[in-house]
Order: sequence, then structure tokens, then C-alpha cells
Amino acid sequence: MAIKILITGAAGFIGSNLTDSLLNLGHAVLGIDNFDSFYGRSIKEANIRVALQNNSFTLMEGDIRDKEFLDKCFSFFKPELVIHLAAKAGVRPSIANPVEYYDVNVMGTLNILEIMKKYNLKKLIFASSSSVYGNNKKVPFSEADPVDNPISPYAA
Repeated sequence: MAIKILITGAAGFIGSNLTDSLLNLGHAVLGIDNFDSFYGRSIKEANIRVALQNNSFTLMEGDIRDKEFLDKCFSFFKPELVIHLAAKAGVRPSIANPVEYYDVNVMGTLNILEIMKKYNLKKLIFASSSSVYGNNKKVPFSEADPVDNPISPYAA
């Protein structure tokens, strides 16, 4: 059964591959991305090139910190599921600029949760980063591993 899925960070590596897979399964996808300059815009545009040719895909460029943008996305698309992959990337830059990382990664995520609450949407898949495991020596990581000792603002 096809459903309507909103993917944040849809032009990133993981987001774009997930988008392509979900479109191939017959789902409708609204991808949102702010095209942050951490990765070159041309890379992200190449990532979503195939999806843009699919009539079941819509791209909306904007920032998850922008509540009006999120409201516009939800009212337009009426998603049944949100897959939240958007984040400001980079461990080292997060040390140099922790406030921006907090604003995007924490407050942006809170905005996603609040807009879902407004639209009474309870289905969320949230993906994080292996950076949350810090200096854990055990490989492979497990979801049961402790993540209470982040080594960077990005991991936190």
C-alpha cells in the first residue's frame, strides 16, 4: 500500500538513496532540504536528479528551523509518515560553532515534532549519526550501547 512520506534532508546521500528506494516501491515522497553548504550544492542536486524525474516526488527547499515553511509543507502534502534525516553535518565544525549545531539539530528537530503534533501525525522515523557512540571501542555499534558521553556538539 503506497503512502505519503515526508523526508527531511532528502538531498543528502542517505536521504536521496532512501527517496529513490521509496519511489521505486510506489510511495509518494515530499523531500525537503535546505542545501546547506557543508556539501556542495551540485553534489546534492546530483543526488536527487533521478527522483526529480519521478512524478511521485516533490522537492521543497527550506529549513527545518522555519516553522512557516514546515507548516506549508505539511498543509500542502499531508504526509502519513515523516522520516527525519536533516541535520547540520560535521563533527569538527560543530566544535567551532556549537550554537548553530544546537539550533539546527535540536531546535529543528523540535520544530518537526511540533508540526507533527499540530497535524496529529504520530509516525516518525528518526535517524542519527554513528558519532553519538563517541569513543566506543566496541565495533559494530549497537543501539543498546551507551550514548550518554558525546565527544562533540554534533554527537550531542
